[in-house]
Amino acid sequence: MHRHASSARPSGLVPGAPDPEGESPAAATLRPEPGGADHPGSGARTWRTDIRRAIRRAARPGPWKRGPILAALALLLGLLLLLHAKITDRAGLGSLVETFLPWFGLFIPLLLASALWRRSASAVLALLLPAVVWTNLFGGLLNDKSHSGGDLTVVSHNVDADNPDPTGTARRLTVSSADVLALEEITAQARPFYERELATAYPYHTVQGTVGLWSRLPLSDIRPVDLKMDYGPLGDTKPLDVKMTYNRALRTTVATRQGPLAVYVAHLGSVRVLPRTGFWTESRDRGAKALAQALAAEQNERVVLLGDLNGTTDDRAFDAITSRLRSAQDAAGDGFGFSWPAKFPVARIDQILVRGVKPAGSWVLPATGSDHRPVASGISW
Repeated sequence: MHRHASSARPSGLVPGAPDPEGESPAAATLRPEPGGADHPGSGARTWRTDIRRAIRRAARPGPWKRGPILAALALLLGLLLLLHAKITDRAGLGSLVETFLPWFGLFIPLLLASALWRRSASAVLALLLPAVVWTNLFGGLLNDKSHSGGDLTVVSHNVDADNPDPTGTARRLTVSSADVLALEEITAQARPFYERELATAYPYHTVQGTVGLWSRLPLSDIRPVDLKMDYGPLGDTKPLDVKMTYNRALRTTVATRQGPLAVYVAHLGSVRVLPRTGFWTESRDRGAKALAQALAAEQNERVVLLGDLNGTTDDRAFDAITSRLRSAQDAAGDGFGFSWPAKFPVARIDQILVRGVKPAGSWVLPATGSDHRPVASGISW
């Protein structure tokens, strides 16, 4: 009996035969997966992704866009150093800034470190302004310009009215090799101690109120200098002997081998930082003006000013003085020569200023029992 061919056919699909839906296996293999690259709309999504990435890259701050605040601070610092003389002196602001002007240079390395950490090219570039200005103002003080020798050594020291050991202070000063020694803030109680300890080394001396001068060389033409500590109707009514008890400046002539030398000793009025009025400098500024007038009237071409001026030579209050005399520290010192306060000096308010002579060296002496450090200078003709 013959079998039908249809009965031998397997129930599964024959290889290569179309599936029930009419699609061959090869066609099924080539069919794109849902969401693939060839899927409708996938090109648009890729294009939008590329656009977003490009926008993010463009918006990302580069080295010139980073640190705008640092750059602004650097420029402000440079302008402050450059235009400090233009700062208003209302409430003493200008004088206060100028007193500590060198210390503003500390902000330069701090800003530089911040700019490098932020990788801000604009901030680094902006820092060139304060760096150049500060170097121009104070860079010369970083070099040691002092020289040994000199025809005359002068020393100035505010010995402090509250000095617990005036005898010890006087003994320390005698080993300074000073030819001329100026002391400020001498009290009536401490005066005998200074006179006794300094008598052997300095045969010539004068004390006018709270300031004095001790010298190895003869003195002449000694007189007080009125710093206008008392002014107005009330001050005018005080007798001279009363005013002399707290006189704060003197002028004398020292007889040197090279000729007469006019020497001024001055202790200008104190300054105060007050909560309501700010940096109070009225007494000091009035005294600086009076001292400038006395120096302007001085006939001797050779002049030395020694004293505690309660301010730095950068302070605008001393423009009338520094225009006639120059700082020994600036001309022949080593560093800034800070003298106050003695434990950690931050400002040079004790000054040696000269005219008609040449500073050979300028230095700061070790601390004594005072809250100031002594300052010294060798001068030549």
